[in-house]
Amino acid sequence: MIYLKTPEEIETMRAATDLVSRTLGEVARWIEPGVTTRKLDTIAREFITDNGGKPACLGYGGFPGTLCIEVNETVVHGFPTDYQLRDGDIVGIDTVVEKDGFCGDSCYTFAVGEISPEKLALCRTTRESLYKGIEAARPGARIGDIANAVQTYCEKRGYSLVREMCGHGIGRKMHESPEVPNYGRRGIGPRLAEGMCICIEPMVNMGSRNIVIERDGWTCRTRDGKPSAHYEHTIAITGGETLVMTTFDYIHQAISDRFI
Repeated sequence: MIYLKTPEEIETMRAATDLVSRTLGEVARWIEPGVTTRKLDTIAREFITDNGGKPACLGYGGFPGTLCIEVNETVVHGFPTDYQLRDGDIVGIDTVVEKDGFCGDSCYTFAVGEISPEKLALCRTTRESLYKGIEAARPGARIGDIANAVQTYCEKRGYSLVREMCGHGIGRKMHESPEVPNYGRRGIGPRLAEGMCICIEPMVNMGSRNIVIERDGWTCRTRDGKPSAHYEHTIAITGGETLVMTTFDYIHQAISDRFI
């Protein structure tokens, strides 16, 4: 069932979407060669709790971190570890914050030091495809319109879309209906109605779309070991318009010289 939110609920949800955006901005300040992903996780957890929020990922289904850490070929759901980021890595940071009874969800893929032109192009295309998906998310459109916009933009540039993982509805729970895939046909799927809140999150691979799940039951990586990028915004259909509730502005303010 798709839970439609009232304008008042969407307004309340702004606290969570702002805090998750600010959390990514805080984490951005610390991303550099030599820092461990566990350190980034600690920074995020402390920032969220210090600002009155709850790290929604921590303990969710047994997940051990505040952040999902996605280094290079990791697509989604990587654990925070003692891995030290290296010059040339890309690292996706995906997290969910709960505040005032609602959730906000966002992801950004960061460059660590100097990255290759190929990784830079992958990241930029993936981020641009997120906004293509948002442009397609007009009131009255269908989920398939979003999916097709993302797929078409990326595949025309030689990339592949992960099909087993997708975006989702969001609200009082981090995962609600409907699913929001990154591939599909226009004109199919649920219609975007007033009060619908969803997360659009392209997961785009440099090589094959095929993935594997590690023995931990969570970590998803590309089967061919080539890099993957991931970006995400929470949006709402409200007042007859599409409202992008999360923002990358805090990241840009923190690392304007390294914003990709």
